[in-house]
Amino acid sequence: MIDMKLGITGLPNVGKTTLFNALTGEKAATSAYAFTSVTPNVGTVKVPDDRLDFLAELYEPKKYTPATIEFVDIAGLAKGASRGEGLGNGFLAAIRQTDALLQVVRCFDNDELFTEPADAVRDVEALGLELILADIDIIQRKLDRTKKAAKSGDKRVRQDVEFLERFLAELSDGKPARACDLSNEERLLVSDGGLLSLKPVIYAANLDEDGYADRENNKNYTALCELAKAEGAMVLPVCARLEEDINDLSPEEQQEFLDDLGITERGLTRLIQCSYDLLGYISFLTAGKDEVRAWTIVRGTKAPRAAGKIHTDIERGFIRAEIVAFEALKTCGSMAAAKEKGLVRLEGKEYVMQDGDVTMFRFNV
Repeated sequence: MIDMKLGITGLPNVGKTTLFNALTGEKAATSAYAFTSVTPNVGTVKVPDDRLDFLAELYEPKKYTPATIEFVDIAGLAKGASRGEGLGNGFLAAIRQTDALLQVVRCFDNDELFTEPADAVRDVEALGLELILADIDIIQRKLDRTKKAAKSGDKRVRQDVEFLERFLAELSDGKPARACDLSNEERLLVSDGGLLSLKPVIYAANLDEDGYADRENNKNYTALCELAKAEGAMVLPVCARLEEDINDLSPEEQQEFLDDLGITERGLTRLIQCSYDLLGYISFLTAGKDEVRAWTIVRGTKAPRAAGKIHTDIERGFIRAEIVAFEALKTCGSMAAAKEKGLVRLEGKEYVMQDGDVTMFRFNV
């Protein structure tokens, strides 16, 4: 079961496939030419979780199942993709299948690969424009249909027309859909169209080693941070080449290497946290002799819906959930000790699940 699907996008030669290899441990081909990744590379990563490691030591289960993220390395963008040029149609279709985008943005100079110096804002706007142009086509067609329906005189439909006209004007001004101020109802109205610029974005600021160490003085990195803040996106500084180089080292050698560079954790770990935050995801945990497992849900999910993540029969027959916070269980050392201290709770249908809840669902068959 894939918990999250992230599309790695960007202009040609900015380090997309290098970052993909670093994140997934794959060996996808890279080159100094555009469209090396004509067919998207796909790799699945198990989400590191110290909580599951603790539960595995405690229960010694037959099966250990962490959450998983699927990364899709999408071919580099060509100008005119929204009109089907280059690999346009395939590029846009691949993006449409993802939960969020990891856009690799060049924040380094390389005279052998590029004829122009790095300009992070220019590159982000170039890719963003193609996504916006594709969305304009979708919204224009939706507006045309809604105008026809509005001839019936339905007041609600006329309001939809007014919103779509306003929304279309914002897109036409070059504003991505995710940066538009949409109410829940308005977002619902347009979300069925597969809008590309509505997808959450993490900008991976790809720096060289020197630039990474001194990124606060890197003008491209700081400009990218300002742009992301304005449109509600996130920025993750990475050195894709460095991340890929340390993949073949042992965990101990990796940590020693990172310590020498003054880096506290790998880019993958930080990316996973950013992705969960961006999409509003949390994990609850189940544990026993058969399996310890992390289950990814949207923050705010109530207990019965979380139970349905495991099986629809559990959601339908939900009675209550037996829950202990992971940190409480870890402190006590065992479920029995946690129960003795009254830290194991019985929660009903209105309980909102919390990150790290160690849970057993009780239900009728």
